[in-house]
Amino acid sequence: MSYPFSYYQESADLLRSKIGSFQPEVAMVLGSGLGFLGDVVKDAVTVPYGEIPHFQVSTAPGHKGQLVFGTLAGKKVAVMQGRMHHYEGYSYEDVSYAVRVLKLLGCDKLIVTNAAGCVNTAWKAGDLMLITDQIKLFLESPLRGENLPEFGPRFPDMSHVYTPAFQEIARTSAKELGIDLKEGVYCYFPGPQYETPAEVRAARILGGDACGMSTAPEVIAAAHAGMQILGFTLLTNMAAGILDQPLSEQEVLDAAEACKDKFSKLVLSCLEKM
Repeated sequence: MSYPFSYYQESADLLRSKIGSFQPEVAMVLGSGLGFLGDVVKDAVTVPYGEIPHFQVSTAPGHKGQLVFGTLAGKKVAVMQGRMHHYEGYSYEDVSYAVRVLKLLGCDKLIVTNAAGCVNTAWKAGDLMLITDQIKLFLESPLRGENLPEFGPRFPDMSHVYTPAFQEIARTSAKELGIDLKEGVYCYFPGPQYETPAEVRAARILGGDACGMSTAPEVIAAAHAGMQILGFTLLTNMAAGILDQPLSEQEVLDAAEACKDKFSKLVLSCLEKM
């Protein structure tokens, strides 16, 4: 379906009734195993997705499925602890719906994180990657259907989806913290099956450094709405075919847990500077 603008307004109105005069400035979408940052938000107001009109419910493992409003690293934030995925049966409009609502609440900046397979054979599992660009081929767009001019133009430019100035902030923060931050292109696959070795080789040929099942749809909607975007990928495993071993969901969650300390320090340092 194509949601009318009034749906987004209804969702935003419900959230305003929960948070009062608080106006978030930075939205954060936290992926698989990375939602712990929402647990350290100060003066938190938590709203489960199921209480928000027209919101979908996150069913992926490791996703709490709630919005947390409050202060983090000195910034007023709206943290999505868990996201919706196309593989859960949701449309791309469903997947990106929350980002548009947070834009209406005042968020003009967005931090996205995800866990993904490492395509670049020069890197290793456990590395952090700054997303400099993304590849989402085929399938439909979250902007498909009637354009909502209240958010952005019919044909939005995607030359700099990930904000260059925010990338510089990430490089500075990583250097200050002594973190070896990789930089690369995130390649979107719809899932839920992991990519085949042939698909991973194709992603590498196309210029991809990581492959995953999220992020790209939300980022397209955010860019359409004029939001400034910073993205990080936690490379939880080597993608299919690189190592002679099967992939597993537990591997992703274990890797996220092992890297949570350096990941949180990097994101919080960037948030302070934004």
